[in-house]
Amino acid sequence: MFKKILSFFVPVNLVRRDSHISQKLEVTLNNGKLVLDSKNTNYSYGSLQRILRKGLHYIGFDRIRKFEHVLVLGVAGGSVIKTLSDDIKYKGKITGVEIDPKVIELANTYFGLAEVRNCTIVIEDAFEFVLKAKEKYDLIIIDIFKDAEMPGFLFEEFWINSINALLNVNGFILFNTMTLNKDHKDRNLAYKAAFNSDYSVRMYPKVEDHNELFTIKKLR
Repeated sequence: MFKKILSFFVPVNLVRRDSHISQKLEVTLNNGKLVLDSKNTNYSYGSLQRILRKGLHYIGFDRIRKFEHVLVLGVAGGSVIKTLSDDIKYKGKITGVEIDPKVIELANTYFGLAEVRNCTIVIEDAFEFVLKAKEKYDLIIIDIFKDAEMPGFLFEEFWINSINALLNVNGFILFNTMTLNKDHKDRNLAYKAAFNSDYSVRMYPKVEDHNELFTIKKLR
């Protein structure tokens, strides 16, 4: 209880883990709530949960409840999966793909990810998973970071086309990006321009200071 009260004045670190993929991981009490952070950014809960919840709100909770299968690329502590399960009351299938097993250990131990019974976690590189995937999805959430960096493949035409091929008609992509400088903003404008008239693309700038969200609907 003392640590929880103290966390309203200063973040209280509870656990530190080293990872060869994510480098440093920390579970911290912040304003009375557990968050998962990497060295330089929030990985789950905290600001990241607020960001992705806004994106899901833009798509529409009622619409999401009718989806059959959701794919989450980049699970981290599982905050968006918990939002789907606890807040939206989503009952369909969830497949979460995460490259770092250390992150999933923390998610299961401290954030209750293993309690989400309609979720299957796959430990694999998201790029490789997408290349091999056979199923179609109604919602694909892309939230892939290595600390504060975004892998370049996320913005390449081959990846974009591969993701689009997995999306059902009338399905959505929710893509969380970080924009720290002009190059990042230009990169995002080029990403938006990569979609043709078969897609409806909306960009939401300045979500929690440095994050920019995309929602992409497949029209046909």
